[in-house]
Amino acid sequence: MEKSRDVILVTGATGKQGGAVARRLLEGGYKVRAMTRKPDSESTGILKSLGADIVYGDYDEPKSLESALDAVWGVFAVQNTWEAGVVREEEQGKRFAELARNKGIYHFVYTSVGSAPLKTGIPHFENKARIEDRVRSLKFPSYAILRPVFFMENFLSPSMLPGLLQGKLQIGLRPETRLQMIAVEDIGKFGLMLFEHHENLNGAEIDIAGDEHTMPESASILGRALGRKIEFAEVPKEDVRKFSEDYAVMLEWFDRAGYRVNIPDLGKKYGIPFTPLDAWARKVDWAVKRAA
Repeated sequence: MEKSRDVILVTGATGKQGGAVARRLLEGGYKVRAMTRKPDSESTGILKSLGADIVYGDYDEPKSLESALDAVWGVFAVQNTWEAGVVREEEQGKRFAELARNKGIYHFVYTSVGSAPLKTGIPHFENKARIEDRVRSLKFPSYAILRPVFFMENFLSPSMLPGLLQGKLQIGLRPETRLQMIAVEDIGKFGLMLFEHHENLNGAEIDIAGDEHTMPESASILGRALGRKIEFAEVPKEDVRKFSEDYAVMLEWFDRAGYRVNIPDLGKKYGIPFTPLDAWARKVDWAVKRAA
């Protein structure tokens, strides 16, 4: 790869994972083509100011994908289950990988989910495992699969943030369940690594996590950052199931088995410093969150 010439296409560039990877690549001096359905958004403007080439692309419009893939050396591919749904996400992921292979992409990085190959029974884990299978079968000259665990940024989601601001961490997990988690910025670090060291990491499949806590522990950590007491409130699984069977099945799996990344060994092997939950929480502008 020639950094000054070869282009890396980052999909979902205005989202969490894609945005983190795009920023890291740009900081590293790589040529980034940022794919988005909203080329005129504020997030896209930020990437453009950092040097990214912005292109329109929609996973449900193959011609737009082919155009985005023109003259590209490498790809970072991410799809969104909660937006597309399990069936459509799988269709999108497989189709995009096939288009990339047909376009002659050299290095393909697919971001999946922690424990995807372990037959968890979670619909949006199982479909990603099938996308992984398709990526392997296409025999790219070089590829890698990244499997992040629960995002720390999920604590800022519409389903959790309002409760936090009112003093409650509400999630359908048992108080004794230890949940592995990762800051999105750390996903960006691994994404950069998989392009910088693609020759040595060809075929790598890496589950990544940066910290691990029970929800009562997490509530205490988040409370310190917020400057107020936060209590953990377990949400009954049957209440979760009313809104999402998929999400309820995932929470049951977290209680029963959960992610099993050896975090210290992972850090030593790849030399990447992780962001612990307390450090992540201190970086959040809670005043802005309260005002939103």
